[in-house]
Amino acid sequence: MEDGYQNKTAFIKGAKDIAKEVKRQAAKKVGRGVDKMTDEYSKRSYARFEEDDDDDYPGVPGGQDSGYYRGNSQAANDDEGGHSDSTEGHDEDDEIYEGEYQGIPRADSSKAADSLAGGDGQQFRDMAQFEGERRKDQEELAQQYETILQECGHGRFQWTLYFVLGLALMADGVEIFVVGFVLPSAEKDMCLSEESKGMLGLIVYLGMMVGAFVWGGLADRIGRRQSLLICLSINSVFSFFSSFVQGYSTFLFCRLLSGVGIGGSIPIVFSYYSEFLAQEKRGEHLSWLCMFWMIGGIYASAMAWAIIPHYGWSFQMGSAYQFHSWRVFVLVCAFPSVAAIASLTTMPESPRFFLENGKHDEGWMILKQVHDTNMRAKGHPEKVFSVTTIKTVKQMDELVDMGGDISTLRRYKLKLASLFHQVRSNFLAIFNPEYRRTTFMMMAVWFTMSFSYYGLTVWFPDMIKYIQKQDYASRTKFFTKERVEHVTFNFTLENQVHRQGQYFNDKFINLKMKSMVFEDSLFEECYFEDITSSRSFFRNCTFISTLFYNTDLFQNRIINSKLVNSTFLHNKEGCLLDFTDDNNAYMIYFVSFLGTLAVLPGNIVSALLMDKIGRLRMLAGSSVISCVSCFFLSFGSTESGMIALLCLFGGISIASWNALDVLTVELYPSDKRTTAFGFLNALCKLAAVLGISIFQSFVGITKAVPILFAAGALAAGSFLALKLPETRGQWGFKFQGEQKPKQ
Repeated sequence: MEDGYQNKTAFIKGAKDIAKEVKRQAAKKVGRGVDKMTDEYSKRSYARFEEDDDDDYPGVPGGQDSGYYRGNSQAANDDEGGHSDSTEGHDEDDEIYEGEYQGIPRADSSKAADSLAGGDGQQFRDMAQFEGERRKDQEELAQQYETILQECGHGRFQWTLYFVLGLALMADGVEIFVVGFVLPSAEKDMCLSEESKGMLGLIVYLGMMVGAFVWGGLADRIGRRQSLLICLSINSVFSFFSSFVQGYSTFLFCRLLSGVGIGGSIPIVFSYYSEFLAQEKRGEHLSWLCMFWMIGGIYASAMAWAIIPHYGWSFQMGSAYQFHSWRVFVLVCAFPSVAAIASLTTMPESPRFFLENGKHDEGWMILKQVHDTNMRAKGHPEKVFSVTTIKTVKQMDELVDMGGDISTLRRYKLKLASLFHQVRSNFLAIFNPEYRRTTFMMMAVWFTMSFSYYGLTVWFPDMIKYIQKQDYASRTKFFTKERVEHVTFNFTLENQVHRQGQYFNDKFINLKMKSMVFEDSLFEECYFEDITSSRSFFRNCTFISTLFYNTDLFQNRIINSKLVNSTFLHNKEGCLLDFTDDNNAYMIYFVSFLGTLAVLPGNIVSALLMDKIGRLRMLAGSSVISCVSCFFLSFGSTESGMIALLCLFGGISIASWNALDVLTVELYPSDKRTTAFGFLNALCKLAAVLGISIFQSFVGITKAVPILFAAGALAAGSFLALKLPETRGQWGFKFQGEQKPKQ
């Protein structure tokens, strides 16, 4: 009996403090009226227990500001974590509190919870004990969650979510290709030098690197769905703006922020989808999800091929504003992201995220929705979701006392500071002793894979361009000491070299000069009108009584030449750079289309075998075969040969990427999953930038160095991959050091 009274008093004390906290929160949200009602309600609650003497029950923390309690410990133990923090606070006779306040620890979560109001008699929770309890809760939740997912089955809900998240992954695939496809056209509008084009190509990867790290960390704190909606919205908005801005700097800025937005898609999408999949379906269906990245590449290639060459799809407002077809292409490339946002609003948050954060009822309702949706689709609407309670994980209370007189700006600053602290702590946790070895191994595997893959996939097109350039140069026509008089040239002049020629009273009207070189030549009483040139120069030439009207042959085209009684009228304004021709642009689209389509067989094979042979064998085996295929690059001396090798390498290496994505999802517990995935994906983008920069520097110099770099990186990655723990057939994402096979 005495124990019962003690528990009752503990409950009373907790109730008093709960009511006080409710009063403070309500005053902030709904004003004085609600504050008054809460105060009266609190007084009634206190009056009910006035006859009890607190001093008669030893062992109960004294003082009005001592620890918070939800109920007696026996009731909490009987409940076994079956109620979320958001709905607890009821006794059998009276409703003490109902709301969304979740900062109060459960009575069974510690022996003496520290007072959030600053009581003097309390001790801080022993962190080692707290972490041990959290780990135990997470292990129990992992086992129960796997059983619940098996009861829910795999059906309409998962397939609907598959296509919704596939659109988000498709948007990431599109983002990779956008800049490469628009450069041949955008360089004309924006007057881009080689350095500017290189920066524009790298800025997307830098943005995605920042985005992966930031959104990955936030997704573990504010939720997968909410983070994905925010990052996709940022991508959509700045993709839209980038299609209209005119200057290079603003376009660069918009593509940077667009990359920051889409950078979070990969870590969030895979983590989000995995938390709706039972372990026997996880590897296969995550691999099927990877196909949307391929679809994104195909979509971008097809849209570029269909839109960009159609220069009639454009308009301009004077000379200050131009909207050409490549801008239409940039706009169309934002459609997958917009479609993903619209679809994602119909989907729920991950129930695993809710349960990890102590929100039992929210998680239970979503799992019931999954169960009922699948059962109705399978023709069994009468089947009832049998789960009544689910284990929730004990929470670390992070409330900040923000008094009623605090300003709104100050309140938001405190919330942001608290969120930053939580994200930082979660990031540092993946380097704790229990995860440190796995994290460093995964860092090495991600880095080597990305360095070789992105380096080679950019090196291939550059090598194809180099081979095309060499072939083009081999077909150059040479003319020496020719004499041309009274001739009108009104057709394209291309790929010719004229030395020591003499041109008298000749007319060059309405034509294009492509790769034309005139050296030591004389032009007397000639007329140049409406000339557009590319890679064309006049070196050491003499112009006598010659008129240039509406041409771009000025300054950087005429080198070390003499101008005698010659005039330039209405020179063409804008870029005086050398541009890529349309045929070369078509080749870029075609090569990208083939290279992306070539990964289809690898995607299918990895999806069918992922759960049969395991993640490590898939990762290591694909990396070894990719390593061997690198040595075939030395035989790629023709354009068609390099395209074939590009397709071969892409088709083989995609299986290792799929396995790496699945392995990353399963090696970390759900409360650290997107943080770890985001960090590793950010490292991947950094390695991509390094690989692209290094491999491009050897184009036209040697093939041996890129081949050795790629092969060495892949060999190291495959060796390290075998040292990682296998996750196939494990309970729902437990700690890698304590995984057990499913019973």
